Amino acid sequence: MKQSNKLTIYIIISMLAGIALGYLVHLNASTDTIQVFSKNIKLLTTIFLRLVQMIIAPLVFSTLVVGIAKLGDLKTVGRVGGKALLWFVSASLVSLLLGMLLVNLFKPGAGIDLSNADVSGAKDLVGKTQEFSLAKFVEHVFPKSVIEAMATNEILQLVIFSIFFGIATAALGEKAKIVVKGLDAVAHVILKMVGYVMNFAPIGVFGAIAAVIATKGLEVFWFYGKYLLFFIIGIASLWLVLLLAGFLILKNRLPALLKRIVSPLIVAFSTTSSEAVFPKLTEELEGFGCKDKIVSFILPLGYSFNLDGSMMYMTFASLAIAQAYGVHIDLGTQLTMLIVLMLTSKGIAGVPRASLVVVTATCAMFNIPPEGIALILPIDHFCDMFRTATNVLGNALATTVVSKWEGALEHSVTNQ
Repeated sequence: MKQSNKLTIYIIISMLAGIALGYLVHLNASTDTIQVFSKNIKLLTTIFLRLVQMIIAPLVFSTLVVGIAKLGDLKTVGRVGGKALLWFVSASLVSLLLGMLLVNLFKPGAGIDLSNADVSGAKDLVGKTQEFSLAKFVEHVFPKSVIEAMATNEILQLVIFSIFFGIATAALGEKAKIVVKGLDAVAHVILKMVGYVMNFAPIGVFGAIAAVIATKGLEVFWFYGKYLLFFIIGIASLWLVLLLAGFLILKNRLPALLKRIVSPLIVAFSTTSSEAVFPKLTEELEGFGCKDKIVSFILPLGYSFNLDGSMMYMTFASLAIAQAYGVHIDLGTQLTMLIVLMLTSKGIAGVPRASLVVVTATCAMFNIPPEGIALILPIDHFCDMFRTATNVLGNALATTVVSKWEGALEHSVTNQ
């Protein structure tokens, strides 16, 4: 059996085993025991995610600098970046508008039982809303130290530094060839490490699923069935839109792309971390036929500017909370909310539950009770699974589409 297929099967088995063990603990253990179990079993996920985080900073820096240097002059960088931003902005607007449309159509907030609120979890999120001021946004985007950005895995800050470094490297021409060659070698070493790290994915998935099922139990689906069902319908609609756009551009290559990214999608879904699949997604897209210089430039940008699943959820959740409290939001205000979410959501990839912090800040801004975030917290982990997988799909499509537009999409260069 092929290696990637084996990994996918192991991950699915781990998910099922995690559900079974978690539910067994949930049914038979005391509350204190469940808390201890969840905390300890989650260490397996922590090990996997930390191994992934360990390689993200050197991978983003080395691949992005090499990618820009290979693109050549500033004009080419601007052209490719412009095409990427065209896709990012279009996809973000579609995601936000779709979330707004569906939440107005289905009114999921009207069915939320106020007695199920997770008040303690909400207090922590409400306390973080001040982080999303304009000053904090600027600090989040522009690094004061590249070492600090690497140490904290601030992807957007790394991208900013790497773009400057890459453009300067390209401008130096012959003098900088040794730098490009060295960083290219580093990128290949890191991608080799990806294969080793991904072997831990099933263990990480098992820990994540077991912990959340032990804590929440399967009963959470009964209490929040309507909310989750409508959100899944929204995600399915967004997938259809994205895949249709992808098919119009990629034509008959789309099924092959989806086959390639099955494993990253499952890992993202089960760990609720886009970050966890960044290295593997880089490898798969290059294997699909995207030029390394395009992948290394577009994918890091996408992780900061192209979070389709999170975008849709932000409008969906914000308006659902308003509905639960009976707060009427007119169409003009809703459209203003979309613009605010479009700006405040940039650079949140890899930040745990960052979309909830953005939702909380947005609620406060538009006179929706911010503590209402407590109403959706119990089911949020399961919503996060779907929105994270959607983020990964969106970035895979964006990178492949820009490669096609640039005439840099070859036939599969490595076997599955």
